[in-house]
Amino acid sequence: MAPEPPLLALVGPTASGKTEAAIELALGFGADIVSVDSMLVYRGMDLGTAKPTAAQRARVPHHLIDLAEPSGPFSVARYQALGLVALADLETRGRPALLVGGSGLYFRSLVDDLEFPGTDPATRGELEAEASVVGAERLYRRLAEIDPVAAAKIEPGNVRRTVRALEVAAITGRLFSSYAGAWERYSVDRVRVAGVRVPPELLRARIGSRVIAMVDEGFLDEVRGLLGRGFGGWLTSTQAIGYAEFAAHLGGRLTLDEAVERTVSRTRHLARRQSAWFRRDPRIRWFETGAGGALDVLEDVRAYLGEAPGTA
Repeated sequence: MAPEPPLLALVGPTASGKTEAAIELALGFGADIVSVDSMLVYRGMDLGTAKPTAAQRARVPHHLIDLAEPSGPFSVARYQALGLVALADLETRGRPALLVGGSGLYFRSLVDDLEFPGTDPATRGELEAEASVVGAERLYRRLAEIDPVAAAKIEPGNVRRTVRALEVAAITGRLFSSYAGAWERYSVDRVRVAGVRVPPELLRARIGSRVIAMVDEGFLDEVRGLLGRGFGGWLTSTQAIGYAEFAAHLGGRLTLDEAVERTVSRTRHLARRQSAWFRRDPRIRWFETGAGGALDVLEDVRAYLGEAPGTA
């Protein structure tokens, strides 16, 4: 029996040109695109997330985009559940899947057997209230006492991650670190991955240009509209790069130039974190690009992803 074709994937940091290249790849392979991006799940957050346009989505079907309102919670566990259903549906219909994006955790949630423990709002609320009273350092010390392995991987001042680790221990009876075993295992036969790597100076320039372009395309109006729909609070969506800064500008707390500058800076930091995450994945074959991003290496990527199973 011939080996089952693997999932195909194109990954890399933000602003590396994956969206445009993925359209061409998907058309050539007769594939649907499955987004592995943590911000594309939010409806109405389009320009700031560089979401594929309506025209691009008309050329190739896209999945796992516009799944939730930005005013509500969304988790990687929910994404994983929806994503596995989408992949199973494509397999049933005989449609290849091309996974595309820069969110390493979302990517691995679909291709590896990662387990995500549930949440409990009441428990989390109690821990957050405690943190506000006793401080982040004391809460972190408690985590270090019960789960030193998890604590060693969390910055002492990171209240969100400390609370999450304590929440999991409280509601599951298992140490947060006990869920990490699967993270060291990579499903080699499940996916064939091409990664695009843009030289740092060129990627910085691409990021700067993209932020300016999204402002020119009406990003302020997009943020203003979201604020009018109740966008706010401490939800993940409200901390999205660009949205937080331009909301602060509209609230009079930042000038437009400051909002642009901070958005560019945060995006560059994000690109470095994404690259560091993907460098740990031994399955990725990297393709060095030029100023044109992923389109510069489109034919090489196409040839690699199109190889018969077992020939990589």
